[in-house]
Amino acid sequence: QLHLVESGGGLVQPGGSLRLSCAASGFTLDYDAIGWFRQAPGKEREGVSCLHNTDGSTYYSDSVKGRFTISRDNVKRTVTLQMSSLKLEDAGIYYCAALLGITTARDMCITPRELDKYDYWGQGTQVTVSS
Repeated sequence: QLHLVESGGGLVQPGGSLRLSCAASGFTLDYDAIGWFRQAPGKEREGVSCLHNTDGSTYYSDSVKGRFTISRDNVKRTVTLQMSSLKLEDAGIYYCAALLGITTARDMCITPRELDKYDYWGQGTQVTVSS
């Protein structure tokens, strides 16, 4: 199975910033949409931000809109999530997942799936927000 590799997680104080990166491990990633999902203890997995590969359109959940930015680097073949003004409730494990055959970034984000239902997914990176 082909997997993605997330990096950039860590411990940050409220109001701080982190930059997460998602890359393909040993293969050329081909996708229609890619997104970042987070899983906090006791909460359902949430689609935080997604990007559609065809037109670069993006989607952000209301909880992160204005604070997070998703972008892609077609040369490095990575997708990053720049997180700013982090809040305690942003803590969790952040997963990167990609899917073929999805028509919009919004559709990618609003219906999170079990990770193995994506075409590609990663093992996650921990984000801890604490003072």
